[in-house]
Amino acid sequence: MISATAKVMDCQNTRDIRVSTHRHFHLRIPRTYSTNCIHSTLHSFEMYTAYAVRISLVIVGIFSVSVVFIAFSRHLEDIKGVKRYLRYRKDDDIMQKSADDDVDQKLIFVGGMPRSGTTLMRKMLESHMDIRCGPETHVIPDMLRLESEWTGPTHLMSKLVEAGVAPRPLDRALAKFILSIIVHHAPEAKYYCNKDPYALGRIEYLHKLFPNIKIVLMIRDARAIAHSIVTRKVSIAGYNISDYRDVLFKWSEDIRPMYQGCLSVGSDVCLIVHYEQLVLRPVENTKRLFEFLEIPWTPEVLHHEKHVNETHLSSCEMSTDQVQRPLYLDALTKWCDEIPKDVLRDVPYLAPMMRLLGYDPTDNHPSYGEPDDFVLGKLKL
Repeated sequence: MISATAKVMDCQNTRDIRVSTHRHFHLRIPRTYSTNCIHSTLHSFEMYTAYAVRISLVIVGIFSVSVVFIAFSRHLEDIKGVKRYLRYRKDDDIMQKSADDDVDQKLIFVGGMPRSGTTLMRKMLESHMDIRCGPETHVIPDMLRLESEWTGPTHLMSKLVEAGVAPRPLDRALAKFILSIIVHHAPEAKYYCNKDPYALGRIEYLHKLFPNIKIVLMIRDARAIAHSIVTRKVSIAGYNISDYRDVLFKWSEDIRPMYQGCLSVGSDVCLIVHYEQLVLRPVENTKRLFEFLEIPWTPEVLHHEKHVNETHLSSCEMSTDQVQRPLYLDALTKWCDEIPKDVLRDVPYLAPMMRLLGYDPTDNHPSYGEPDDFVLGKLKL
């Protein structure tokens, strides 16, 4: 409040009275005013000044409250937005990220070379009530291939690093993309899996994106794979599917990085499953599989043919018709005596990875072992 002090300056000799304040503000009051009038005027001046100050304080207070309210509202919206991406896990009632945002969740990747039993493995996994895979996505292997081109030994990688795009932002974006595809293209489940055979060409990178990943690498006799590709005319980019030699050679080249990647990440992350052993002794091998996955085994996984209608089977996948049947052994040796002899003679040179994977490339009538009681019972039906 501004205080004022009246100074009557020689009322006899001047025509008016000057009222001064400490702010050097002067009021000239007619000399004819009485002293009471002067005090009344000063009181009114002080009162209006006080009102003005109070109104200013109220306005400032309202503005401050508004700013705080707006800031709080935005913060509240942020909190609500975060909560929309959270969910409660039914098994332990702990709040977790939504399935398509949680890169730390357990994901199962099934892969290997085409015609090596990847579709059968997928259907056996999906026979478990808690697991969903869905058909091949096709886009996941393509995105992994593009990433390798972007970040390979080219000038592009240095540009991406300079721009701040690689490596971390790019890795995070790809992880979210892959995870969203896997979660949303199949029914909701406790555990999600993906079956894109060629995705396992980047096992180490997948493990980098998803630290709690579980990988199942399917392996099969290269001669059986080549026979299936050639006779069923399975289209594979870069393969001459009418030439056994070309198929065997490229099989060996393509399976090598998958096998090396599996060894690199270790047995806790990647499990090698031989197709022949899976169909001959499914009880033993599925129990070993689920022990590796750290998911309780159930007998339903032995009866995948009974769960065909529970998940989507794509008509674009060549194995769809085969996995609708119970386990059968015909395909194990169907290739014998069907591949040209000159090709069989050169198999050790065309497909050197066969020996490394446990197959004898010189034995053209191999015995993969005896079927277990479960399979024998199935065969009698």
